[in-house]
Order: sequence, then C-alpha cells, then structure tokens
Amino acid sequence: MKYQIVYDNQTRLRVRSGKNAFTEYEGYGLSELLLENDFIKDVRTSHRNGSILINYYNIEDKDKILRILDNIGMEDLVEGKPSPKNESNEITNKFYLKIIKKLIKRYLIRPFLPLDIRNAITLIKAVKYIAKGLDSLTSFRIDVDLLDESAVAGSLLKKDFEPASSMMFLLSISDLLEEYTVQKSKSTFKESLSLNIDTVWLVRDDGTEITYPLADIKKGDKVKIHMGDMIPVDGKIVDGEGMINESSMTGEPLAVHKDIGKTVNAGTVLEEGNIVIEVYSVDQDTRLNNIVELIENSENLKAETESKAVELANSLVPYSFVLTFLTYLFTRDTTKALSVLMVDFSCAIKLTTPLSIISAMREASDNRMMIKGGKFIEKFATADTIVFDKTGTLTHASPKVVDVIPTGNYTRDEVLKMSACIEEHFAHSIAKAIVKQAEIEGLNHKEEHSEVEYIVAHGIATRYNDKRAVIGSKHFLFEDEKVEITEEQKKLIDEKVKENSVIYLAIDNKLEGLICINDPVRDEAKDVITRLKTMGIENIIMLTGDSESGARSIAESIGITNYKSQVLPEDKANIIEGLKEEGKTIIMVGDGINDSPALAAADVSVSMKNSSDIAREVADISLLSDNLYDLITLRILSRKMLDKINSNYHKIVGINGTLIALGILGIITPSTSSTIHNLSTMLLGIASTKSVLRDKDKMLNPANDEIKPINA
Repeated sequence: MKYQIVYDNQTRLRVRSGKNAFTEYEGYGLSELLLENDFIKDVRTSHRNGSILINYYNIEDKDKILRILDNIGMEDLVEGKPSPKNESNEITNKFYLKIIKKLIKRYLIRPFLPLDIRNAITLIKAVKYIAKGLDSLTSFRIDVDLLDESAVAGSLLKKDFEPASSMMFLLSISDLLEEYTVQKSKSTFKESLSLNIDTVWLVRDDGTEITYPLADIKKGDKVKIHMGDMIPVDGKIVDGEGMINESSMTGEPLAVHKDIGKTVNAGTVLEEGNIVIEVYSVDQDTRLNNIVELIENSENLKAETESKAVELANSLVPYSFVLTFLTYLFTRDTTKALSVLMVDFSCAIKLTTPLSIISAMREASDNRMMIKGGKFIEKFATADTIVFDKTGTLTHASPKVVDVIPTGNYTRDEVLKMSACIEEHFAHSIAKAIVKQAEIEGLNHKEEHSEVEYIVAHGIATRYNDKRAVIGSKHFLFEDEKVEITEEQKKLIDEKVKENSVIYLAIDNKLEGLICINDPVRDEAKDVITRLKTMGIENIIMLTGDSESGARSIAESIGITNYKSQVLPEDKANIIEGLKEEGKTIIMVGDGINDSPALAAADVSVSMKNSSDIAREVADISLLSDNLYDLITLRILSRKMLDKINSNYHKIVGINGTLIALGILGIITPSTSSTIHNLSTMLLGIASTKSVLRDKDKMLNPANDEIKPINA
C-alpha cells in the first residue's frame, strides 16, 4: 500500500492513501485486518480521502504497524462490516458534510447567483413547506408546519424572497439536527447491545473444549457458556441447565430457568449454571439483530425535554396566528402583520433543544461515560434518590480474607482448604478471595467434591467426601438449609463478627467455620456521597447482601444513614419499585449479575467500569473509568444541560417578543425582523453546542468547596 504519514504523535498515527484508494466497505475490512493485531487499540478509516487513523498501545509498536501497512496489497482490500462505532462515526461525518454543503451553498454560492435565479430557487424550495402546511390545514391541525407555511407563503406573496429563503434555510438545519439526534441515539443504543465477543468455547465431538473465533462458528456447532457470560448465538440447550436473563429480549428483569431442549438467544446472559448450546444462527441472523433493526423505528430514546420542546413549539402556533390577525385587524397594515408572522418561536426552540442534548451526550462521551439516549441524561438530572449496591460500587470489589474461625470439628486450615476447594468453581470476587488466600497459605486442595450447585445470591451446595457441604450467606445456611447452630457458636459469631462480611461453611448440616471478608471502601466514596447530597439528591441508599454489622460499619464510614443489609436480588428490585411508588425518581448504581433486576427497575441505571456483561447490558449509562467522581461530573453536566435549555427558552421568548413588539409598532420591517430572528436563532444554536464542564479537575478536586447545588 502506498501512503503518506500525515500525523504521528505518541501512540496515534494517521496515514493517507488518497481519494479512491479504497471504498467505504473496504475501509471496514482494513479496520478488521489491522485489529487482528493485539497491539492496535482502535482503527478508523475514511474512504473519502483514503485516511487510516490508528490508535495503538505502545510507541515501540509503530514500526510493526508501518510494516503491516507496507505489506497490504490489493488482495487484502476485501469488504468488511461496520462496527457500531464505525456506524456512529459515519453518522456524525455525514451530518457535518450535510451542514457544510448547506453553508457553502447559502453563503458562498448563492450571493453570486443572479437575483432571478435566487428567487426561482426559493420558490422551488417553498413547495415542500407549503405542501406540509396544506397537509396540516386539510387535517385540521394548527401546528408548526402550518405556521412555517404561512410565514413562507406570506413573504412570497409580498415578494419578500430573502426572508422566506432565510426561514427555510434555518428550518432545514433544524430538520437535519433532529434527524441526527435520533440517529445518534439509536446508534449509541445499538452499540450498547453489540456483543463485543471475539472467541467462544467450542465443544468438540470428544467433549473437549477449545477457544474458537466467534466469526468461524457455524450452524450445528456446540458452544459452552459459563455462568455470568453473555450468550453470543441463537440455539438450543443440549447439555446442562441455567437461569437466563432475557431482559434484552423481553424487558423482564428476572431470569428464567431453561434446561435441555429450550431455546436461548444471543444477547441474553447466563446468570447461573453452565450450559452447552447447539447453534441455530449467528451474526446478522440472530434474534438480537432483529431487535436492533426494530430500534430503527423507535422514538423511545428521545429525551422528554426534546419532546416537550416540540409540544411547546406547536402550542405557541395558535397565539402567533391570533396575534398576526389582531395586528392586521387594528392596523390594517399587512407589513406589520407579516412582521409578526415572520417571528417563529418554534424554529429556535426546535433547533436549540436537540443541540443542547447532543452536546451534553458528546461531552459525557469525552469524559468516558456512555449514555444510551437523551432521556437518560435528563432523568439523571431530575433524580432525587440514588441507590448503591455496595460491592464493586462503593467498594473496590477486591475483597480479602481477614480471618478464618473454626466452629466445629475441623481446624482453621481445614476450613479454609475446604472452602477454597468448593469456591474455586464460583466466578465471584468473594470466592476468588477465598481461593487466593488458600494459595497464599500454601493449602493445596484437590477435587474432593462432586458437581457444585449454584444458588444465586445465596451460596453453593455440593458433596464433599460423601458429606453434604454448603457454603454461603447466613440466610442461606440458617434459613434455607436449616443448619444447626449452638448457643456457643451464636456467641462466637456475635463476638468475632463485627465489621466484616461473613461466609459460613457447614458440613452435614453442622456449622464448621466462618470466613471473615473485608472489601475496602473506595477512597472517594465518602466525599462523593457528601457532594451528591449538596446537589439535590435527597435520598442516598445502600443495598447489600452483607450482615447487619458489616453493612452498618460501611454505611457509617461513608456517611450513609439509609441502608439495608442481607438483601436478595429480588428484594433490590422490589425496593426500587417501592421507592418509585412513593414518587421518587431513582438512580441505581451497580455492577454485578445480581444487580440486574434493580438496574432494570430504576428510572435511570448506571454500571461501573468492571461490571458484569448483564449489568452493562441492562444499564442506561455505563461509566468507562473506575471513579465514583464521574457521578458528580454527570450530575453537573446533566443539570447544566437543563439549565441551558431553560435559559434558551427565556432568551427565545425575550428576543422574539421584542421583535414582535417592534414589528407591531412599525419600527422594523418584515425583512429586518426575519434577519434578526434568524441570526439570533443561529447564535443560540452555536451557544447550545458549547461545553459546560469548564474545569473538570477543579470541579472534582476533593479539596474544592466551590460546588454548589444546581437549580433545576
């Protein structure tokens, strides 16, 4: 490949091969080819000028990348499929191209055309708006289309072509913005649904498992899915059973049980168990992709504020007509009446509101926060209650074993060894902590138990040396399993277990040991809680499956007065629903498999950086950095977005109200009124795109006391 390096800075490289070097879809193929190298982070191509932008991890790999580019030949230019990120970038690029073309035609070409040609173009463009207005009129709708048509037609009847042209230009910009807003929201939502899975566990005929590229999986293959993993294909279960979370398909937050012979779909998540699937369909033929296509016809991602802006614009139309009629009635002056009609409140409202929302979502993305739609950032701004799951959100999700207490016939080392032997098959941070502690102490454990049985959010049951062994929460052992406990053991628990989470081990229905776990609280948690309270969050609640003593200790250390301990997954969702029935607007922050029902139930949900697949899928907002201060950033950003929209409303009413008054008094002509109206609309539109987070470092500095509550 022939190319020229046009940008080279650290781990960011841009080369250009020139126009027609490759097509749009060949560019996607080049991206796939380059991304096969694990030292390349991201690739963007532009077929318009043959540009390839490569982001990579280490500066030492630059020479490798250049050698790869040197060796690319014509045979490597195969068409590929756009990733969701490619599609999102293409939507933005096409939007900017359309805007630039309109500006060039309007301000660089139009002024040099003869007057008659300019007027003819205006008349041709007016046909579309007049047709819309007539449709509203014949349908007995008094809406913005009718007002726009009346203003354009009125100007043309008075042979004021320039005001009519300016109005139609602004309306076309508004239409482009609305189209872009909807497409961008849908694209972001589709990106959040994309599987992002490269390899799967392929089960061979002899029963062995190997990692295998998902792209090479075909119908009839058998794939093993482990607990907590997202299912990448459509198929039927041929071995095993599990609890499947199908919220991406059905919207229902609670998992459903499925066993041999039952169908499962790509994009759903295995919450519990292990299963083997015989593949029915992959890639574009899956049910998930059919749902993604349905999103193309969905308006549910639009912010309520944006919808209200359209409603407000329509509601002002009758008043514009009444005022125009009254002006003509009392002055008998068509010029003054047209001056009133030329001032279109709706044009500015419809332009600035989506721009403010797009700008906020873009700024959130720049700060490593992915938001699935405008309505979610709006909900985050108006929420009065935030509910935290403890582990992984308020804590680091890196628990450690701090004590092992034998309570029966086994020694301390035997309790830890048996617990690690059972827990090693359980993909949970606490289980990993127990296994790691056994490794640190050199307690080698061999397979001495049979197949484990997972009980989500409770624990594990198995056979250990021909004895029934259960390990898990207090609720699981003493209420579900009815494990015996002596008064002496109760006293020991009360004495030893104060500030830690506890895992209980029982053999043959007798309590044999306690494992005390400590998960350190995030350094920033207390300050973030304090700041959220000053920013209009009236209720801050912590939910956890921990013991009362452990939960109380964590809550007191970070300033939370409202917490609930020993909470089950279904309880979390019920608590959220109860708060909503009280009229609360709820933010739910979580990261685990067990948080998914509550995340789905909340008004707006947030997943942390290292969240499970199901938490990221269900969440409306995903934080891509592991810092709770991002919640503060997002609250400030979302509230300032609403402030900007409200400020725009006041400015639009003030400016256009003044123009109407001046027009009625005959101080300005319809042409002047239209020019000032259009100019003010464009300036407000530009202002709506400006960043609101001026100095993030200062804003999020723990020592900074300047953050004040932001009014809605």
